Amino acid sequence: MPATQTQTEQELAALIVQALNLETVAPGDIDPEQPLFGEGLGLDSIDALELALEISKRYGFQMRSDDENNRQIFASLRALASHIAAHRAQ
Repeated sequence: MPATQTQTEQELAALIVQALNLETVAPGDIDPEQPLFGEGLGLDSIDALELALEISKRYGFQMRSDDENNRQIFASLRALASHIAAHRAQ
């Protein structure tokens, strides 16, 4: 059974589904602890770039492609939501 999404994770899951046109995925079905890449949600590096652009627009801070922490930041919905919560424009 998937973990319960927080409000920020629900918002972000909807953004991921919309931005990446994931027609077969419902935002509420994304397990916040499941990997976003590879065996998890199956995203790839192009998806990461598109997602970073959408996050920048929506939350008002720049995500850098050369950030050495990207692997951890994009590890899961929960990790990404936590990063956004810590950096979003107030």
